[in-house]
Amino acid sequence: MSLILLAAGLVSAATGDAVGGSIIVVILGFSVLLDTYQEGQAVHAAAILRQSVAVSARVRRDGAFVAVAIEAVVPGDIVEVRAGDIIPADALILDSTAFTANEAALTGEPYPVDKRAGLVTATTPAEASNALFRGAIAQTGTATALVVGTGRATLFGSAAAALATAAAPSPFERDLHAYGLLTTRLTLALVVVVLTASIFLGRPLLQSLLFAVALAVGLTPELLPMITTVTLSRGAMRMAKRKVIVKRLASIHDLGAMTILCTDKTGTLTSAQISLARSIGATGIDDPEAARLGAMAAAFGGDRGALDTALVTASPDAAKDWTLAAQSVFDFDRRLGTVLATGAGGTILITKGAPEAVLAGCNLSEVDQAAILAQVRALAEQGLRAIAIASRPWTGPTHAPTRDDETNLVYAGLCAFADPPKATAPAAVARLQAAGIRLKILSGDDPVVVGRLAGLVGLATSRVLSGTDIAKLSDDALAVQVRNVDAYGRLAPDQKARLVRALQASGAIVGYLGDGINDAPALKLADIGLSVAGAASVAQASADMIMLDSDLGVVADGVEEGRRTFANILKYVRMGASSNFGNMLSMAAASLFLPFLPMLPTQILLNNLLYDVSEIGIPFDGVRAEAVARPQVWSMPALIRFAAVMGPLSSAFDLLTFAGLSLVFHVAAPEFRTAWFLESMATQILVIFVIRTNGRPWADLPRLALALSSLGALLVAMVLPFTSVGDWFGFVAPPLVVVASIGGITLAYLVLAELLKTFLFDHRPTKRARR
Repeated sequence: MSLILLAAGLVSAATGDAVGGSIIVVILGFSVLLDTYQEGQAVHAAAILRQSVAVSARVRRDGAFVAVAIEAVVPGDIVEVRAGDIIPADALILDSTAFTANEAALTGEPYPVDKRAGLVTATTPAEASNALFRGAIAQTGTATALVVGTGRATLFGSAAAALATAAAPSPFERDLHAYGLLTTRLTLALVVVVLTASIFLGRPLLQSLLFAVALAVGLTPELLPMITTVTLSRGAMRMAKRKVIVKRLASIHDLGAMTILCTDKTGTLTSAQISLARSIGATGIDDPEAARLGAMAAAFGGDRGALDTALVTASPDAAKDWTLAAQSVFDFDRRLGTVLATGAGGTILITKGAPEAVLAGCNLSEVDQAAILAQVRALAEQGLRAIAIASRPWTGPTHAPTRDDETNLVYAGLCAFADPPKATAPAAVARLQAAGIRLKILSGDDPVVVGRLAGLVGLATSRVLSGTDIAKLSDDALAVQVRNVDAYGRLAPDQKARLVRALQASGAIVGYLGDGINDAPALKLADIGLSVAGAASVAQASADMIMLDSDLGVVADGVEEGRRTFANILKYVRMGASSNFGNMLSMAAASLFLPFLPMLPTQILLNNLLYDVSEIGIPFDGVRAEAVARPQVWSMPALIRFAAVMGPLSSAFDLLTFAGLSLVFHVAAPEFRTAWFLESMATQILVIFVIRTNGRPWADLPRLALALSSLGALLVAMVLPFTSVGDWFGFVAPPLVVVASIGGITLAYLVLAELLKTFLFDHRPTKRARR
């Protein structure tokens, strides 16, 4: 649109109207520079924040592994990859420990692939078990590898690059786009009608074209991208001060609109200081043997989790005289892991994992198994998480244990772990609930442990669903259950994602907070994905925001900032949907009935420029506490209702102005244009002080930046017609009685707008936009 207007301005200058053409070019240039500068500053600030949480790779430098940006990895580097890392380049494995990689994004196969050093004759990349491919995810274990290809020069370069492409637009981004399309269609329709009518009335073609295009520029919310970007960027900077780093700007609104937050318990609701509380032998009494065997298995594990670390800490010398022969790492299908360890007395197979899974391979009667599981439940009721340990001698050839090998086991006992709730958790949960956010715990832990924790942190839940329960439910049945159940235990990764999907289908806007490999699918699927600093690389890559402190209080802070940011964006949209839309509509209508143009094209552009300047302070404005108290989402019906009332209200006062100028004061065309320019600027700019708050304007004063930008632009508009510069735009000084009447009309308009706004602001509960 600006290019069309620029071309028309140049044509105008070339055909003799040098002043008018020059003014058009200058105004357009200033407007573009203003928009570009503000948005550029905002984008730069957001880029700095994203860079601070960019995924890195560990590369050997001067004999030690250090973290570098993935883009800095080059062929010939030696990289170290751990469970949860995104593989940064194509590489050949030099050494590995129980290493598997998930190449589903590259090959389509969902199962982890074993990777180890050695010479391999492979006919396809998928068969290259000694190679790592950029974009795959390290599932278990560790590996060091020699980089042979980076970037587009990798075997799966195009597929890996696809992983980095922008995610699908969020509901907020789609709604902004829909608003832009609606405005564009209305503008085009209005321009076609005005241009056709002007030509039909015999007005000069160039003047008619300039007027129509200038009218289109006035109607177009060209500052919406800039206001949105600047406001979101300021929100991102404020959130960074509150220990939340924003990776995707639009997610700030999504966080503020969130109605349900799903979270694991470890590290957010609990202290994450997991320790071994008890080692219980096969006889049911305390016995260190179970902990010793568990620590031996943990010491050899390629993917050492928090429980493994607690076991090794409790028995640091358990594996001192043993070496690892082979292992099958823990996975969520088997719910256990097994190692083969060789010592002076021979080789032993040790299995540890979920009690039900381990007991299934033990030589125990049903009565004994029931007694052990009852003991597990009793521990869970005390808030202790238990795993079972079993073993047997190994006499066969050495190989990675299979499910068939995990049988005929001798039960060794239970290891029980404590992870107490954070002291700050109950207050943080209460704060989120007060903000209209429902918290749901999605955990891989024992359902009894999850239920007990839920009660300790203030979640009123009488029922906990397990992964086994969920597996039996259809999607429709699950959709009913998720409305009433807030705690879930023994969940597999795909079940976490399924729960998120069910909550979204119920109309909720869902946030997900997770830090593990198994959280990545749910993080990607959620409307707002939250991870923490130090989380698995794939979790951080899937998240929209990274929390520098794994505390729910930080989430509550972020929610407030998200709502504050959205409230300021909505102020701009409401301004455009009220007096600006009404003024442009009045101008279009007047052009059809007046014997002259109600404003010259240059006057319309000046009006639009000053209006834009008046809005620059919006991102810096304050927001009332009520606006951040409940979730807020973009509501197109509410916006249309607002425009349908406030737009015609503005037009009605414009028509009153027209009637007074024509029928009472009988002014000529130049005075008419000047007077209406003053009235339109006054109503467009001053209405921001009415609609910026749902309270009374005098009780909620604007921040200094908005007051200065708005009143400064208005002052320029009011003074300009009385100066020699006003002559360039075709202004003439109107009589003081006309100016006084404009003041009265503006005051009446603002009073009526204040009365009507109470019935227009939408306070209904939010619903997610349909996908």
